[in-house]
Amino acid sequence: MQFLCPICQQLLNAHNSSWQCANRHHFDVAKEGYINLLPVNKKHSKDPGDSKEMMAARRLFLESGHYQPLIERIIALVQQFDLKPTATLDIGCGEGYYSSRLFKQVQGDFVGIDISRSAVRYAAKRYAEIQFAVASAFDLPLADDEFDLILRIFAPGSDQQIARVCKENGIFINVSAGPKHHFAVKKLIYDEPRLHPERDTQLVGFNKIHQERLQWNMTLPAGEICAAFLQMTPYAWKFSEQQKNELKQAGLICEIDFNIEIFKKSR
Repeated sequence: MQFLCPICQQLLNAHNSSWQCANRHHFDVAKEGYINLLPVNKKHSKDPGDSKEMMAARRLFLESGHYQPLIERIIALVQQFDLKPTATLDIGCGEGYYSSRLFKQVQGDFVGIDISRSAVRYAAKRYAEIQFAVASAFDLPLADDEFDLILRIFAPGSDQQIARVCKENGIFINVSAGPKHHFAVKKLIYDEPRLHPERDTQLVGFNKIHQERLQWNMTLPAGEICAAFLQMTPYAWKFSEQQKNELKQAGLICEIDFNIEIFKKSR
């Protein structure tokens, strides 16, 4: 796998427990196995990305299986389109839930990147077969034309960077919020909740080959899983601790609505 130096954009080469470029910028491999390729001058805060608490909440919720239909559908689409990538990238991989499950399907070289060091540390410790790195999705420290499959689930990033690192005829799977995603939560917050906008994304240099919505009603029983769900959503800060405790004790039925788009890089 060809990483680029985030400082001078030269290729990095592995040397024992570090990676180094021709200009002698070097980056140590953490004991968990990940590489931190997010220089201090490119951070917008001391510890960017999800906090340990948010990461732990997302991990607890995801491993409960309530979002498993999403990764099952992604794997089914990989099979449907007969994708056999030699190198796969998961942008915004978090603690590695989706990466680890997709890896079992595609094998080959697999890289997960996220801006949260806490999340990447956990992912690298648990899923040693995948190469994880702390990095910005807006400035990917990866070589051009490196990946033939790229996955991005609810993660911000640069379309130009995706086009740069994607091989010719490579596939990009993008998952975003459908119109009714988490609408029940919105109704608890807003007097007049709005639907998410309909998406019909167009990417320069790519042809869209598939689009669908994956929808179901999710039932969360009272308890820790319900609390973890609220904590991992972008609406968590809008609830008081009292409201969170009330929802934790009551449980929740909520709409899940994923917009799945698949693009193929054109010549």
